[in-house]
Amino acid sequence: MAAQTAAQTTTFKNLPLAKAINESLRAALESDPKVLIMGEDVGKLGGVFRVTDGLQKDFGERRVVDTPLAESGIVGTAIGLALRGYRPVVEIQFDGFVFPAYDQIVTQLAKMHARSLGKVKLPVVIRIPYGGGIGAVEHHSESPEALFAHVPGLKIVSPSNSSDAYWMMRQAIQSDDPVIFFEPKRRYWDKGEVNTESIPDPLHKARVVREGTDLTLAAYGPMVKLCQEAADAAAEEGRSLEVLDLRSVSPLDFDAIQTSVERTRRLVVVHEAPVFFGSGGEIAARITERCFYHLEAPVLRVGGYHAPYPPARLEEEYLPGLDRVLDAVDRALAY
Repeated sequence: MAAQTAAQTTTFKNLPLAKAINESLRAALESDPKVLIMGEDVGKLGGVFRVTDGLQKDFGERRVVDTPLAESGIVGTAIGLALRGYRPVVEIQFDGFVFPAYDQIVTQLAKMHARSLGKVKLPVVIRIPYGGGIGAVEHHSESPEALFAHVPGLKIVSPSNSSDAYWMMRQAIQSDDPVIFFEPKRRYWDKGEVNTESIPDPLHKARVVREGTDLTLAAYGPMVKLCQEAADAAAEEGRSLEVLDLRSVSPLDFDAIQTSVERTRRLVVVHEAPVFFGSGGEIAARITERCFYHLEAPVLRVGGYHAPYPPARLEEEYLPGLDRVLDAVDRALAY
């Protein structure tokens, strides 16, 4: 019995999402000497959100590197390291700080594999804490995932829970493709069970986290929990909502969305980013093409407004909330 308890302690852990990423990075550093972590204050400080806490102490300054405040230089250095066989994991402190590195990401990181006719691989992971809900200012609370999803050659993922945070980070580091890893900072302290010995789902596969029959709510990252709360509220009124965690923004698992929509016949897509030209627009277009004769209502979208991110005291008016999701559900079910 004692041995069994010890084994359970090793494989099953109740971790905040941030700590799950920390343990995933630790496991990657332990298993592959070519894995490096780079970023502003990731070493001695452990990152702004302490996601890399303790890693430099245990693995040294040559593998967990405090860099200058220069995002373009950080990503450019990571590209050079990847060309030499390393697997760098880069942290960008906040979503709005990534744009000095946008040129390196779009013109070099995303293009070099195709430019070399497949001979060169760039296994770089760029970690970006993103989204609002923490009372921060602009450049600290935005959701720029659609800007990167539009670029061929990049993989874009975002976990919604601790287990996915652990396993998706491991898979992203092992991937030979560059991966932009969007971390929902408002969920950093949400706890969840992590089985470090389980077999994970494929990195870009969506998952049904709640089954339903009347309508599908599709979301990723920070909005999955909100959709689950909306499904709970709708259930009190006798409505059965299915919640689909997309997990990946590029590529998108359109087959999973189609399967769900063919069953429920209605779809509402939820994301924090502005609705205008957001990822929900691509989902709506593709599902309308694929499921035209199954849909009983137009695909609706809930997201941020097409406006710069507001001051912290106004962010709850800007961000999608329970009322806005349930309003979209009511409108879809009214058709």
